[in-house]
Amino acid sequence: MTIRLKRGDRLVLATHNKGKLVEFQDMLKDFGLDIVSAGDLGLPEPEETGTTFIENARLKAHAAAKATGEIALSDDSGISVDALDGQPGVYTADWAGVPRNFTNAMQKVQDLLVEKGATEPNQRTAQFNAVLCLALPDGTDMIFEGLAPGMLVWPPVGDSGHGYDPMFKPDGYEKTFGQMSAEEKHSWAPGKEGLSHRARAFAKFVKDVL
Repeated sequence: MTIRLKRGDRLVLATHNKGKLVEFQDMLKDFGLDIVSAGDLGLPEPEETGTTFIENARLKAHAAAKATGEIALSDDSGISVDALDGQPGVYTADWAGVPRNFTNAMQKVQDLLVEKGATEPNQRTAQFNAVLCLALPDGTDMIFEGLAPGMLVWPPVGDSGHGYDPMFKPDGYEKTFGQMSAEEKHSWAPGKEGLSHRARAFAKFVKDVL
């Protein structure tokens, strides 16, 4: 099915993650939507029991749509490291512990890579994955996927972005996501794919929904 949004429509962002909320607000600012987050509404965070990014994105979007009776947009994203058989994947945030400490999470990735003997650039390939799910209260939805390939560096460089950004250098660039401004990292514009995984999924969302 196709869901269309227009200026003035209300959209619930199914997230309690302030970093993601800021990124989405920045990317959606020109579309005139009435945006509110699940965190702002005090909605409970659904348990992410899925084993894929799509499953978890659907869980979050449908929970928010059902709770509010409104259209909801969710994101599930993470980093998959080839030498670690795709880990941490859907458990990307879990590796940061509670409360979240991504300095420790990045160190865990580095330690595991060293254990594997993955010290050369061609042994440290990885990709950021993002899945957006736009859900209606009636249970229907649309899925949009984005992928940003790159490699992992050590030590981490840069203090922009969030999560594993300081250790991820996207293909074709000499800077990590952690060294890039939000504008450079997303580099989204109408008709342009964008750089980050989330921007690439967002470009598909805009094309089909806005």
